[in-house]
Amino acid sequence: STGIHPWDLDIHWEEKLSEIQKISKSSNQVIAIGEAGFDRLKGPEISLQKGAFYAQARWARALGIPLILHCVKGHDLLLEYLKSEKNPPAIIWHGWNQKPELAKPLLSFPVCFSFGKHLQQENSNAVKWLIECPLERIFFETDDSGLEIGSIYQAASLILRLPVEKLAEQAVFNWNAISKRKI
Repeated sequence: STGIHPWDLDIHWEEKLSEIQKISKSSNQVIAIGEAGFDRLKGPEISLQKGAFYAQARWARALGIPLILHCVKGHDLLLEYLKSEKNPPAIIWHGWNQKPELAKPLLSFPVCFSFGKHLQQENSNAVKWLIECPLERIFFETDDSGLEIGSIYQAASLILRLPVEKLAEQAVFNWNAISKRKI
């Protein structure tokens, strides 16, 4: 993926977006836009974050590929976007570890959830939501945890009581359902 992370936003973000558009338009190796999103703890002012997020979301939609979401204390900003946008791209909220109550309203929109290291913590919010989350909305990741992806799949397998192979097939199916750039 390629995108402008909220931590890297500055007043020149539109120039960066232009580079991202050139790269992603000419290369089928770019299969997602992101991480893009909102961060009230470490990002710049919200107006800047919203402008960059909306622009990256439009670009992801134009390409027919998902947007990878970074969202820290910005759930309301995401909902605001989703409610205002008639045709949002598929969004994958990466590193999901929020309460299930925050996830449920997102099921009305094209939002998926990527689970990682928090699946290895008993009773984490990630574990609680994975149990409830529709299978067609799940993905798995390692992010910067240093863990092997197999350990994440193994944790999910134990939680859901499904074979690792079934979860791997489901993740590929889910990807191909939301992206023009198939894997």
